[in-house]
Amino acid sequence: MKKVLITGGEGQLGQSIRSLTNNYTGYEFIFLGSKDLNITSRVLVIDFFKQHEIDYCINCAAYTAVDKAEENPEFANKINVEGVENLALACKTYNVTLLHISTDFVFDGLSNLPYTEKNITNPLSVYGQTKLDGELIISKTLSNYYIFRTSWLYSEFENNFVKTMLKLGKIKDKLTIISDQIGTPTYAVDLAKVLLDTIDSDKHNYGCYHYSNQGVASWYDFAKAIFDIKNISIRVEPIPTTSYPTPAKRPTFSVLSKEKITNSLVVNIPYWRDSLKRCLNNL
Repeated sequence: MKKVLITGGEGQLGQSIRSLTNNYTGYEFIFLGSKDLNITSRVLVIDFFKQHEIDYCINCAAYTAVDKAEENPEFANKINVEGVENLALACKTYNVTLLHISTDFVFDGLSNLPYTEKNITNPLSVYGQTKLDGELIISKTLSNYYIFRTSWLYSEFENNFVKTMLKLGKIKDKLTIISDQIGTPTYAVDLAKVLLDTIDSDKHNYGCYHYSNQGVASWYDFAKAIFDIKNISIRVEPIPTTSYPTPAKRPTFSVLSKEKITNSLVVNIPYWRDSLKRCLNNL
């Protein structure tokens, strides 16, 4: 019985992983939220690993409040860098394979082609920089690790863009949505399956991988699809990013190339609109 620790277990990706665990036998899954294990405390992290004989750690814990990170960079750094370093050191000490979640925000969005794992990183925000710093610590500390960069996560769990649109669709006649930020929505349950399949395959194709659903969309396209699939009658108007300034700058283009993960980990990646239909049916 192999033990799999999921940090950030109460978030939407952690809950998405939990929703699939019955499909994987031979594992004991341990889901911990920040109240159960404070990853910013090296002593607590090392002690937990020492006591529980972990085989795999899936780190879903992160400071993801992109705009608030601009005002509170120390707190973002505490979780996204120091916390990650603590987990990496514990994994090294106790020979644990780490699966870590990162972001498309490590790129500046100036490309017009999907980003590969070899493209140069250049974060535009504190959030993006702290996530990149976490990646660098993992790659320097460990040899048995996976980093999965993803984008625009949503699910049935916790707060996210899909749930926000559904709430607004009930009370608004019109919405304005940004149309010049291009990426790919990613269903967290699809990513969760990739994480669990990676463990279950027992392959050792370690390294950094990009995973999002297939296809390309703007936030405007994403919102329109939600309302179309749910047959919600609402007027949606496209606006440029300049009409909705935020403290943190976002990449205007952050489509991720899935060529490496498709070839190396042999994953089947659904089209974003098909996964959105599955999520909306579950909701």
